[in-house]
Amino acid sequence: MSKVIAIVEDDLDQRENYADVLIEHGYEVRLYSSKHEALQGFQNALPDLALLDVMLGEDMDGGFELCMALRTRSQTLPVIFLTARDSDADLISSQRLLAWDYIIKPVNLQFLVARVRVLLTIADNLRESDKADSLHQVGNLEIDERGMAVSWKDQLVSLTLTEFWIVEALVRHPGHVKNYDALNEVTRQGLVERNTINGYIRRIRNKFRTIDPTFNHIQTVHGTGYKWAQD
Repeated sequence: MSKVIAIVEDDLDQRENYADVLIEHGYEVRLYSSKHEALQGFQNALPDLALLDVMLGEDMDGGFELCMALRTRSQTLPVIFLTARDSDADLISSQRLLAWDYIIKPVNLQFLVARVRVLLTIADNLRESDKADSLHQVGNLEIDERGMAVSWKDQLVSLTLTEFWIVEALVRHPGHVKNYDALNEVTRQGLVERNTINGYIRRIRNKFRTIDPTFNHIQTVHGTGYKWAQD
């Protein structure tokens, strides 16, 4: 069965351009020109992935509001913002809403198809993980994969979604090195610099150390990446 992509875009030409290229690659599309239309459509059935413009007609933040509505029903549905708004504040808002990507217009249509394909694959893998036991424990660490929560020594570690993905990837194979390319894929953000990965790791370590100052389980493998050290 074809994957269903919802496109919420008030510009007719852009909406049809996105639809044409996605249909050409085998996807089913549902088109909405406004926040109101999309909300009605989502009540009937959720798509497999949503492409949202941020500004929809007179709704300056209509796409953000749609994303919030989607998140009340699914924490893991892939959402891509396609927008001309390129401020840091808007990008930060998208991250707080757990958007999986934020692409500035004009959009390269072949790149868009590639991102849709990758994020749908990731979503499928997440659903497969959900079929397994949701709780995973390694030493003092406990991961609730369904709830996307991490606890260390029975205390909740306050991680962002991207930080959770990184910890989960490291813990899946304790002692094995995750190189920068693999960690780049884990972030679901396209190509990111090594310094960005290093920044995520630094913040993750600091959050664990607020609970346990002796925490040292995320170890650097210089020039290669990181690993979760076994107890």
